Amino acid sequence: MLAARRTERLEALAAELLGSLAVTTDVTIAGQIERLVTQTVETFGRVDILVNNAGQGLHVPLEELKPDDLRAVFELNVVAPLMGMQAVLPVMRARSGGAIVNVSSATSLRVFPGLGGYAATKAALNMLSQVARLEQAGSGVTVSVVYPSVTATEFHQRLRAGKLVSGGRGITPDPPELVGEAIAFAIRSGEAHVLVADPPQPIIPGESDGWGALLARQAPTTANPPR
Repeated sequence: MLAARRTERLEALAAELLGSLAVTTDVTIAGQIERLVTQTVETFGRVDILVNNAGQGLHVPLEELKPDDLRAVFELNVVAPLMGMQAVLPVMRARSGGAIVNVSSATSLRVFPGLGGYAATKAALNMLSQVARLEQAGSGVTVSVVYPSVTATEFHQRLRAGKLVSGGRGITPDPPELVGEAIAFAIRSGEAHVLVADPPQPIIPGESDGWGALLARQAPTTANPPR
């Protein structure tokens, strides 16, 4: 089941993926998420996996950060994934298993000037994910967090406000397929934290080799902002 706001793109993707269905969905609207889950169960009889990938950037210094922009991005980056998890958890538990993957950002693993608002939303998503993982322990439902860096998509052309911080231009963008591989790895392995890398790398934020790999790929400057 494919869900996004832009119907034409969604239907084009569904045409490429045999057996998939496209449902135009605004994930910030609870009723539309509930409709999506209901339609999934009616069509396939179950929900095995939820990937919360919708999100938007907000790349401005804190002094210039508008509260309305922060609220809007928080709704999409934090509240929407929460509602998605709430909608699928009863269905997954009823079948004694499932996997939830929340797509965060490497900006939540380091401190970058100009990204405070955006990184704060992703840090909030990380905490919700970790709490959900603990709360669902023993239910058969795993909750994982995937951390992309800069990805070769239109993400930075569709920011809520601001622009790509200059240091980020020094990072070679990852192909979207690499993010997809990390998500698939998180689903298969059930790892709590997965850094987008080749191959995907399980990490303990701040304490593992994966953390060192993130620092290494952003060297030599310390102001390079990932996605």
